[in-house]
Amino acid sequence: MNQLQLFLPCAAGIEGYLLQEVLRITGCPATAAAGRRGGVEVLASWRDVMRLNLHCRLAQRVLVLLSCTAYRHEQDLYRAASEVIWEAWFTPRQSIKVEVTAQHCPLNSLNFAALKVKDAVCDRFRARAGGIRPDVDTHQPDVRIHTHLGTDTCLLYLDTSGQPLFKRGWREDCGDAPLKETLAAALLAVAGWMDRTDDQNDTDPLPPVPPIPLYDPCCGSGTIAIEAAQIVCRIAPGSRRRFAFENFLTFQPHVWNTIKKEAADAERPIVAGQMPLIFGSDVAHRMVDFAQRNAVRAGVAGAIEFRGGDALQRMSPCDQPGLMLLNPPYGERMDIAGISPGRQRLTGDVNDVVNDEVNNEANDGNQGRYGARELPQTDNGGEFFGQLATHWKKNYPGWTAWILSPDLGLPAKMHLKPSRKVPMWNGPIECRLFCFEMVAGRMAPKKPQV
Repeated sequence: MNQLQLFLPCAAGIEGYLLQEVLRITGCPATAAAGRRGGVEVLASWRDVMRLNLHCRLAQRVLVLLSCTAYRHEQDLYRAASEVIWEAWFTPRQSIKVEVTAQHCPLNSLNFAALKVKDAVCDRFRARAGGIRPDVDTHQPDVRIHTHLGTDTCLLYLDTSGQPLFKRGWREDCGDAPLKETLAAALLAVAGWMDRTDDQNDTDPLPPVPPIPLYDPCCGSGTIAIEAAQIVCRIAPGSRRRFAFENFLTFQPHVWNTIKKEAADAERPIVAGQMPLIFGSDVAHRMVDFAQRNAVRAGVAGAIEFRGGDALQRMSPCDQPGLMLLNPPYGERMDIAGISPGRQRLTGDVNDVVNDEVNNEANDGNQGRYGARELPQTDNGGEFFGQLATHWKKNYPGWTAWILSPDLGLPAKMHLKPSRKVPMWNGPIECRLFCFEMVAGRMAPKKPQV
């Protein structure tokens, strides 16, 4: 198959990191890929499609562009979808689902737009397959067709991933608000953990051990620690799941088996004394048990040490300073992020609203975020974070702490000055990833209120 134009959507703010990951996985020249708002475009082969699905940690999906046409009305969408050779990709015996996203779209109804695309696909098959047409399955379709509507351009994509890529296949146990695996990988990338594991030459079968420990003191079901351990062990994130492209007519099992074998052969075995120091703890022992079981399914149980314990009391898990990375509980009240519980984040009108499934995936595990500690001491966690900073200053000198939070006033609550503030999105919630350097010493006394 000739070069395909792919689009890999990702969380806003990490496009640059995804671009580097795509180039590393595909081996494509830098001129073949470009970062775009909310994702990365790349010209790649069908083999690269499979490799990206298997190895990519930061992308949400791998989409193949099949059509790019101008439009003004719903009938233009029908015409554009009618001209795509769908029968080259799948059969009318397979089920489909059409999903629509839009930006500055002039149409009144995105649901009606999705209906026109679906009708075009079914009518094309009916005309070419003796009256047989694909069924529609909105829950577990064999084929997902993504339609993106701009101001005057309609893009039709075929989704090669199926379930979003954050569903790695190992997290069966989790709390009410689990952190997505793709976001955990993004946090590790921004904090520099992924860079530490990539410092090797291509001929070295085993990566060097990261020089500093990693610790998540609010680990929940263990997502951050498990992602870090899989990176170090070079375990492909998609090695424990299936993908939509396995249902396509273009699928070649022998090629896919070869790609999976190459990935399995590249895994780094877990050897006592040669693994990095990766730790996680949580005040809820139930969550620690979940994290341990997830680590077993992810194949990295021997590379992580999970323990129970309050973040305000846990001492340093090892003798040397390292990196703390956490997505602490920040309660159900999201007023500081401009989002009320149970509401979608909208920006004004239908032109900025995406389809229901995209919103549901974005909201999955983010509304009502409790984690290990429910509403810590105050509604906005002020006392908790102040006490946490005091504990860290006293017992974690030399450590670097990265905290993901929607609260822009978090540094003031902790009486700490961040060395970096990286904008990131946790689903629909706008956050900042704050970096604090822990220096030994006492906290500055609070100024008396006037």
